Amino acid sequence: MEKSHELELTQMRKSVEKLGFSTEKYGDPTLMRFLIARSMDTDKASKMFVQWLKWRSSLVPNGCVVESEVPDQLEARKVFLQGLSKTGYPVMIVQACKHYPPKDHLQFKKFVVYLLDKTIASAIKGREIGNEKLIGVLDFQNITYRNVDARGLITGFQFLQAYFPERLAKCYIVHMPRFFVSVWRMVSRFIEKSTLEKIVIVTNDDEKKIFIEDIGEEALPVEYGGKAILRAIQDVQVPTLEDI
Repeated sequence: MEKSHELELTQMRKSVEKLGFSTEKYGDPTLMRFLIARSMDTDKASKMFVQWLKWRSSLVPNGCVVESEVPDQLEARKVFLQGLSKTGYPVMIVQACKHYPPKDHLQFKKFVVYLLDKTIASAIKGREIGNEKLIGVLDFQNITYRNVDARGLITGFQFLQAYFPERLAKCYIVHMPRFFVSVWRMVSRFIEKSTLEKIVIVTNDDEKKIFIEDIGEEALPVEYGGKAILRAIQDVQVPTLEDI
């Protein structure tokens, strides 16, 4: 950790304590994610951290979401967890054509947490550091109007921003149909600028080539130009981690 950030980290720990919470369980890399997300403003980062603690204890009181809590979402087998990218980040792929707006929104929120927790955990060897990131791929191939779920997309990105700060390395969107462009514009209004800058919409062969090169053929499934096999996220075994 750079010495230039020691002061901010110390101030943040003190600020969190003043708010009635403790940072004892968390290392500097974890706190740095919140500081970076709030432009190194210790007061804002502290409030964000406390909000995260409250949210986590409310939505995920047992530390993690187990598969029995999200059966409807898992049944579609619409999310896949691949190996590590060339830069060492786990790759999660969502096939939107298998998704439909949920009737049980609480279960969907838990599903988002399950996906992000498990993807992050899949890259950890030994002990979690706290600054691990992931790469997401949103595949809109073959979607119809029945698959459109603006609320679900907004929930996913807002969870990333508010409760998984600095966990997203990059998000690729592939096969976006023309009719979905207006939906995406609306969804984008709810996404912070710093997150939008990490989103790449692949629209031509040159961009697809960069997409393949960035992730790497070993992690990218054959369907997307790589050499790997699609693996449904529920079929992948990862270490159980709490308080991600």
